[in-house]
Amino acid sequence: MRQEINLISDTITRPTPGMLEAMMQAEVGDDVFGADPTAQRLQEKIANLFGMESALFFPSGTMANQTAIKLHTQPGEQMICDKWAHVYNYEGGGASFNSGVSCKLVDGHRGMFTAEQVEASINPPDEYHQAQTRLVAVENTTNKGGGACWSFDELKRIEKVCRKHGLSYHLDGARLFNALVEKGEDPKIYGKVFDTISVCLSKGLGTPVGSVLLSDEKTIRRAIRIRKLFGGAMRQVGYLAAAGIYALDNHVDRLSEDHRRARLLGQTLESCSYVNKVEPIDTNIVIFNLEDDVDETAFLKAMSEKNILMITMGQGKLRLVTHLDFTDDMLEVVLKELKELEKEQLQPELK
Repeated sequence: MRQEINLISDTITRPTPGMLEAMMQAEVGDDVFGADPTAQRLQEKIANLFGMESALFFPSGTMANQTAIKLHTQPGEQMICDKWAHVYNYEGGGASFNSGVSCKLVDGHRGMFTAEQVEASINPPDEYHQAQTRLVAVENTTNKGGGACWSFDELKRIEKVCRKHGLSYHLDGARLFNALVEKGEDPKIYGKVFDTISVCLSKGLGTPVGSVLLSDEKTIRRAIRIRKLFGGAMRQVGYLAAAGIYALDNHVDRLSEDHRRARLLGQTLESCSYVNKVEPIDTNIVIFNLEDDVDETAFLKAMSEKNILMITMGQGKLRLVTHLDFTDDMLEVVLKELKELEKEQLQPELK
């Protein structure tokens, strides 16, 4: 049976032999008491990388984002984010459940919006009928926007709006390293702009678990309590932190390979008659739409029978994500099967 090729997400990767060795050799302690030296090294390493004062390890990006929202808001207040934002669509309604805040959704482009749209979304501070605006959250790269990278100039313009109105500014950087590699940016420029940044280690960087929240020392001290409240304090977490250190040292530059493979997938999809549209490809996410007369369920089943896995994002969108475990040999298989699908007798059954 052919090897499974899983393009559902970049979260499906397994630790490399080098990463496993680093994990097994990790020096550990009880991190609930702040006594895990490897966790401390990871936190110091990534804080220094972004030029921020402090950082805190979390078991998931969702928990890191939800902690940031709670840090910046009080119940009854409001967060501005894009209509496609992960913090709104894919975190279980956590902003309302955990922090009691509502979301003002911006109708952006591919998950990105402008400073003018932020300005227009801020509720008047003296209008007691409306929620008080307290936080602006952006996502880079954008998941539902197909791995799109923000213009850093626009992020700085939004920062000016935040400072003008006394708003906090959070970056959901689940795939921030993809943007940094693609655009050749220095992480420190982000550390100068945002109040908090969450960075995921278990997507493109290939660790089994973990995200990190970055901010100033006072904010991170408050975040420790919220992490405890959310059930995220862990004991000998250094085994996981060691994977993060290894990933930062070995898996960042190679993200450009994921981007290259994603573009090749997009080029082939554009040539297939059963595909209506392929969204622009900036990084490692490929989003495409089938023609109206092609059955999405049947298409996914046909690919699954070839041991090629992908997912639907709803609204007619399908997603492929390249990652650490997706090789050039696997790429050639997928490209061949996408082309072969047009020739097979199965094709009429898709319609």
